[in-house]
Amino acid sequence: MSRTCQVCGRSTTSSQSRSHSNIATKRTQRINIQTKNINGEKVKVCAKCIKTATKNGKEIRALK
Repeated sequence: MSRTCQVCGRSTTSSQSRSHSNIATKRTQRINIQTKNINGEKVKVCAKCIKTATKNGKEIRALK
């Protein structure tokens, strides 16, 4: 499986790493994926969705 959040759909993004001489090198930025048990199923959820759900006091609903 790829590194995507099953709730919001976020995935890896591409960016550039800059050296001291300002030379750009392509790199990837991965999101913070964590597995959570939701209704007895393992779901890959990003940390941003977990934080938002706990802040709002709501349960995480997995989209499939």
